[in-house]
Amino acid sequence: MFTGAIDLPWWGYVVYALAVTHITIAGVTIFLHRCQAHRALDLHPVVSHFFRFWLWLTTGMVTKNWTAIHRKHHARVETEEDPHSPQIFGINKVLWEGAELYRKEAKNQETKDKYGQGTPDDWLERNIYTPHDRYGISILLVLNFAMFGFIGISIWAVQMAWIPFFAAGIINGIGHYWGYRSFQPEDTSTNIVPWGILIGGEELHNNHHAYASSAKFSSRWYEFDIGWFYIRVMQTLGLAEVKKVAPELKLDTAKTRCDLATVQAVITHRYEVLAKYATSLRVTCSEEIHRLRERAVSVDRAAVKRMLHVDAAAITANERVKVDEAINQSKVLATVYTMRQELTAVWQRSNDSTEQLVRQLEDWCARAEASGIVPLQQFSRQLRCYA
Repeated sequence: MFTGAIDLPWWGYVVYALAVTHITIAGVTIFLHRCQAHRALDLHPVVSHFFRFWLWLTTGMVTKNWTAIHRKHHARVETEEDPHSPQIFGINKVLWEGAELYRKEAKNQETKDKYGQGTPDDWLERNIYTPHDRYGISILLVLNFAMFGFIGISIWAVQMAWIPFFAAGIINGIGHYWGYRSFQPEDTSTNIVPWGILIGGEELHNNHHAYASSAKFSSRWYEFDIGWFYIRVMQTLGLAEVKKVAPELKLDTAKTRCDLATVQAVITHRYEVLAKYATSLRVTCSEEIHRLRERAVSVDRAAVKRMLHVDAAAITANERVKVDEAINQSKVLATVYTMRQELTAVWQRSNDSTEQLVRQLEDWCARAEASGIVPLQQFSRQLRCYA
């Protein structure tokens, strides 16, 4: 049996497979995602072309196609036009057949024309990478066989399955279905785990949706984004230039009234504001539900939890009935629900002047502090400190 030109112990083949698939993941998250799709950083031409060549060799993905599909995902997230939403297609479809959804959308010329602008369009792209996207993975198969024999074919199979499962399946599927949320953007994105290593930092998917144009995905002290680590190394070596990262929230504890800086900070950090609101009022809502049930009043806990985390427009008709039942039975729940919806209106009123927005936020804080709900009062007082 042909064993190839390189003979390794069993663990050597495992290390090699993990190394090459990790380079592929790095290419996806650094080059395709952060650089091309979101323009969060610029890469040195040598680095950029290395990733472009490597992805052609190991995945056969076309830069323009991937970029366009991902941009459309952000623009049409959780709608019928989202190319790969588990809320639309179901978690099993996206998890196990995510690559099929990608290939289907890649055939949509309208998507590529509308969302694929600004991607590489040089001689190599026009004559090699795009028209011959299957040549790369065929060359890789031959190289693997030449190096490792029939074991190389197994490694090639792992390489071919790695991105379809982890990127197209795990991130697009589980990353919009299960996990924790540090922010409350208008979608179902989640952070799968706080340690973004196996999938290059893409595990921090909720953070990314909150600040899509940020080159850094980690936002909490306990989160680690290995893709950002690689970017920082390249930046030190002069091989990358970071254009944007998520802004840092600053507090001025001496402030007692809202001003223009407060409004600007609230708008900038709106997804974090909503997350903090939900966290602050979670215990209050839970205690209120318990009191209602002691009085034999039926309240749907899941519906109340939903109303804390999503805008009114995102609540389904069935959930709407349950939410109405809950807030009709409780002044506390009604206040919590109404105040959340009114808070979101601050950044949705794009036609209002800055003076009007300041007055609206100040009025919101005054009513929150007069509500008699202690956690809401505390949340409002902290909100005034945003600077």
